[in-house]
Amino acid sequence: METLIGKHWHYLPEDEVLDLLESDRETGLDLFEIEHRNKHFGPNLITVKKGMGPLMRFLLQFHQPLIYILIAAGAITAFLQEWVDSGVIFGVVLVNAVIGYIQEAKAVKAMDALARTMTAEATVLRAGTKQRISAAELVPGDIVYLQSGDKVPADMRLFHTRDLQIDESALTGES
Repeated sequence: METLIGKHWHYLPEDEVLDLLESDRETGLDLFEIEHRNKHFGPNLITVKKGMGPLMRFLLQFHQPLIYILIAAGAITAFLQEWVDSGVIFGVVLVNAVIGYIQEAKAVKAMDALARTMTAEATVLRAGTKQRISAAELVPGDIVYLQSGDKVPADMRLFHTRDLQIDESALTGES
């Protein structure tokens, strides 16, 4: 199993991939091997890092070289008692930070929504029978059957396709 790490397995011939995964095209994996791989690799889930708090995300909007220059310019104009110029510069910095924060908050919300919609099921061949399981239960070496309208439940190598069409709009943001 560990032999696939570091290899470009998506370029390898089908039979070689099946050999490396110690899987069988006709029967899939047996129940003992599924349990072993589930313990070894864990569930097929997207790991989500703990995000930053709102205050930290807002403060990071000021952590940019151009913003440093504007803050320095605002401080110099304030030191020279050019209050209007200083106020305008600091106002621009603040408006920039607010807009950046709002855009980042929307992006975080979109990523959370995408992660929630990715709960899928998959049809797999295990111990010689096709069965429907949660995508979280997939293990390396499972033979997965995809049909029209299915979400791809994991990173996988396609063995046989017919009239394959892929909708990437969820990734690109198109509607």
